[in-house]
This record gives sequence, structure tokens and C-alpha cells, in this order.
Amino acid sequence: MKKIDLYKVLISPIITEKSNILTEKQEQVVFKVLMQSTKEDVKLAFEQAFDAKVAQVRISILKGKAKKFGRHAGKRADVKKAYIKLQPGQNFDLSSNHN
Repeated sequence: MKKIDLYKVLISPIITEKSNILTEKQEQVVFKVLMQSTKEDVKLAFEQAFDAKVAQVRISILKGKAKKFGRHAGKRADVKKAYIKLQPGQNFDLSSNHN
């Protein structure tokens, strides 16, 4: 089993219209996470960083697009997203947590 620093698992929150709807209606938050992280790593890192109980974690990997950068062909980086569902009664407000 690989050892991952839990403070480096959560890279950044993803704030889009879809993620805001998930937060309001289904008590879920969306984070960009390390490609090597597992569901258990994400759960432990979120609970440790934000002091909130997690009910479920779903992982999604978005493959990077093939793009042209000027005259050169390239590829955008792959992104791993974690949909974190909070347990009932748990509140999470990203603006109030300054960790």
C-alpha cells in the first residue's frame, strides 16, 4: 500500500454551476484530488481538514483533451475529481473554513 500525505490529497475545490447545485440540494462537495489517491484517502483527508463526517466518496477521472498550442500538438493534463457526500446534519461552507 502506498503512503500519501493526506494534506496533499485535496488540491482545490471545483466551483461550477453543477457543483453548486450538488452542494445545495444533495449536500455534496466537489474537489480536484491527486491522481494517486483512493476513495479512502480522500475521505480521511476531508474529515481531517474540514472536521466534517463523510458518508460517501465517488471518484471521476477526466481525460485531458488533445489540443494545439500554436504550431505544436499537445495534450491537457488528466484530472481526478472527487464527489464527497456529507452525512445528514453535517454542514460544509468553503468560505468559512480557512485551513
